[in-house]
Amino acid sequence: MYEKILFPFDGSDGAAEVLHHAGELAHWADGSIRLLYVADTNEASVTRVGGEVVDGLIERGEEILTEGGGALDTLEVQYTTDVVQGTPAETIVEYGDEHDFDVIVMPTQGRSGLSRYLLGSVTEKVVRLSETPVLTARMASDEKFVVPFDRLLVPTDGSEAAESAAKHAFDLATAMDAEIHALSVIDTGAFGSDARTEQLASAGEQHAREAVETIENAAQKEGMGAVTSHVETGSPAAEIRDVVEREGIDAVVMGTTGRQGVERILLGSVAEKAVRSVPVPVITVRNGPRALL
Repeated sequence: MYEKILFPFDGSDGAAEVLHHAGELAHWADGSIRLLYVADTNEASVTRVGGEVVDGLIERGEEILTEGGGALDTLEVQYTTDVVQGTPAETIVEYGDEHDFDVIVMPTQGRSGLSRYLLGSVTEKVVRLSETPVLTARMASDEKFVVPFDRLLVPTDGSEAAESAAKHAFDLATAMDAEIHALSVIDTGAFGSDARTEQLASAGEQHAREAVETIENAAQKEGMGAVTSHVETGSPAAEIRDVVEREGIDAVVMGTTGRQGVERILLGSVAEKAVRSVPVPVITVRNGPRALL
């Protein structure tokens, strides 16, 4: 699992930090990394030198990938490089799908400022659109990226997208011998102040418990160990972060959009907020062809 890793690399501090840990992931999987630089065709980069047309962005991309390759040489990680032209997010998504990568690894924020692949820009679009699982990591100065993962958290709202993410988490947990934690949050922000609030809250709690029970039953069906379940009340993104910190979670695995390509992140904008704020890697998975039960 994760033998083929795609790493879009722009040479920024954030990308360089996460690249080191992508190398650790490749070591664990006995796999390789493809360093990809996307020469943004929206930028004016064509110049003429000695009568020859030279694309400055492609030339710069090759230099950046040489730097990244040097870091992977130091880590003794197998890798290849490629420079392509296109719009960054769409090109990364298409490239990952066309070349059948197991995972795309991307940074969200570097230690010395926001990386070029800033959430809300390229990373956010890749997370929303990619059929290939996407592993994002913030890499703040006090955060670690531990490979292999010992504890995986699967936030669930009972949707097909959440169940697809759980299946991916099961495969990853089996490969890494990791524990599974399931979390469903009763979103207090979804309730108003009218007389129906108590009924809605009760229905929300029942739905949340059924959602984690689905994960528990599916794990049992897969022959896995017991799932540690959490049903919390509050803001979903905040509760994910709290459980991560309280339970020593190493990575979060969660769904994004459904098969119909709905432009909505799981539980509203929860996946987006989690990628932005959770202090461990977040692996986002689009809805797949198989339900859990």
